[in-house]
Amino acid sequence: MRTARRSALAVTLAAGMGFGLAAAHADGISANVVKIGVLTDMSGQFSHESGEGSVTAVRMAIEDFGGKVLGKPIELVVADHQNKPDVASTIARKWFDVENVDMIANLINSSIALSVAQLAKDKDRIAIVNGSGSSRLTGAGCTPNSIHYAYDTYSLAKGTGAALMKAGGTSWYFLTADYAFGHALEADTTAVVKALGGTVLGASRYPIETSDQSSFLLQAQASKAKVIGLAGSGTVFVNAVKAAQEFGIPQGGQTLAGLLVWITDIKGLGLQTAQGLVLTNAFYWDRDDETRAWSKRFAERMKRMPHMGDAGDYSSTMHYLKAIQAAGTDDAKAVMAKMRETPINDFFAKNGRIREDGRMVHDMYVYEVKKPSESKGEWDYYKLRAVIPGDEAFRSLKDSDCPLVKKG
Repeated sequence: MRTARRSALAVTLAAGMGFGLAAAHADGISANVVKIGVLTDMSGQFSHESGEGSVTAVRMAIEDFGGKVLGKPIELVVADHQNKPDVASTIARKWFDVENVDMIANLINSSIALSVAQLAKDKDRIAIVNGSGSSRLTGAGCTPNSIHYAYDTYSLAKGTGAALMKAGGTSWYFLTADYAFGHALEADTTAVVKALGGTVLGASRYPIETSDQSSFLLQAQASKAKVIGLAGSGTVFVNAVKAAQEFGIPQGGQTLAGLLVWITDIKGLGLQTAQGLVLTNAFYWDRDDETRAWSKRFAERMKRMPHMGDAGDYSSTMHYLKAIQAAGTDDAKAVMAKMRETPINDFFAKNGRIREDGRMVHDMYVYEVKKPSESKGEWDYYKLRAVIPGDEAFRSLKDSDCPLVKKG
């Protein structure tokens, strides 16, 4: 339904879907509409981790809420940022200044998420990040108008790094995507490895759009490190794992560590290639009855199972709309305050909470990819290795460099 890559797709989900939501004061909603924008990668290397899945998840939340809040329609607009920060900023600025968008969701690609979060602060709107992972979003790059919801590089490093160190992976070499997310993931994992007595033997940084990882993988292989940490995401990560298998890297005794792995990556790799990968995640569709029920509904639309970005986009959008309802307004400050004071209890998280640095704190999970012989069918990919309580999974406030956090 897109007419151009830079154009926004507007979909109004309005009348006829009310679930008896209470009527509101006429002046509670600016411009008489609550407008949510999904700014994401619709066609590039991260589109399988965001794209149509994130749009579908947000649309489901709007529909489930009833299509209206405080008696006013909820409108969804969508744009492809093409993984270009300048394109993303131009779209976000237009959305805020001209189209009266109240909240921007997803924001995969950490460089883009960091810039749009600052823009949301400047325009007094809201940004909720589910696609991107850089822990800078709740560190030096935190704002009073942004929320980092599903996961971050600190939690990924804490889970996967600690698990592999415990298993004897005491020396590391990083293959790192050369942008904000990759840098943060390498830094956070390095800190975990060194804190547990391990060593880092080196790193190779590749341009974000690199399709051939051969030279970088050969450097990692030559390092003789016990663990090769893949600090990247998207199709580049999938290609790197496949190439590593072709080079015989795992067969030579080196362990591949997927520091950000989406279930769609495992689908693309296949269990024969992906088996044994250890990963940390915020969500797995087959975790319990609630996750299975919501995931079935999502899969009916997308023809695939959801990942933590999809589930986070839905959960955070519902939380946002409930906060507007409770606050009686879509004013950013009032809504952010209500979101922070209200616990999150749904299929995505239990007793989740949003801290003053914008971090949504919840449990994280360490999984191992099953062997083909262990899988009972399509999308049955993970077995649980550990649960990391939310207070341990994310960087503590006392160690935060977010300027919003009061110390002492």
